[in-house]
Amino acid sequence: MKILLVEDDRTIASGLEYSLKQEDFETLVCHNAATAKDVIHTKIAEIDLCLFDLNLPDGSGYDLCSLVKKQHDIPVIFLTAYDDEVNVVMGLDMGADDYITKPFRIRELLSRIKTVYRRYNRHTQPKNTIEIEDIQINTLEGKVYKQGTEVLLTALEYRLFLIFANHIGQVLTRAQLLDRIWDVAGDFVNDNTLTVYIKRLREKLEDDPQNPTLIKTVRGMGYKVGE
Repeated sequence: MKILLVEDDRTIASGLEYSLKQEDFETLVCHNAATAKDVIHTKIAEIDLCLFDLNLPDGSGYDLCSLVKKQHDIPVIFLTAYDDEVNVVMGLDMGADDYITKPFRIRELLSRIKTVYRRYNRHTQPKNTIEIEDIQINTLEGKVYKQGTEVLLTALEYRLFLIFANHIGQVLTRAQLLDRIWDVAGDFVNDNTLTVYIKRLREKLEDDPQNPTLIKTVRGMGYKVGE
């Protein structure tokens, strides 16, 4: 992901650039509105997300947000020292997708970036495509891709993963999963079989099946995919 960061405090900007780089984000850094406008006019098609400080020496993040939204449909997060309701409402009315108040923890910002980007992609992606992290489901083709490469799933594995994909962020109990698989497939699937299929999905889709981050176990409750 390529991020346009506009922050006039060079110490803060340097710290954010370093932290974003550690998360494998590519960052373009500007310290004033004039430079940011040049980047927006010439390179906005390369940008995936914007982080704008509201108060800049020669303008405001509001103006930059408006300029971005007119040219390209990408998410914008405001960084500001102000936390009063007027500024929050104004920022959102300008088209901002989120708003974080200084001082903030870097982990919180990284979480907001990932959440906004995921949510934005779900809203803008084609209707026949569901995207979860680096996994894409093409419901028209009935195929699943990981980082652009097709992952071969059996019919029941696909149906099970599709159930998760249609309930992003929700905890699904084993009973709910079994009911839904039965409703959709008409196949007999018992509790032990479900365990096997969860294991197979993790082996095929997770980077580290022993420490799953995609299909998470919620102890005492069930499973969850996404936030």
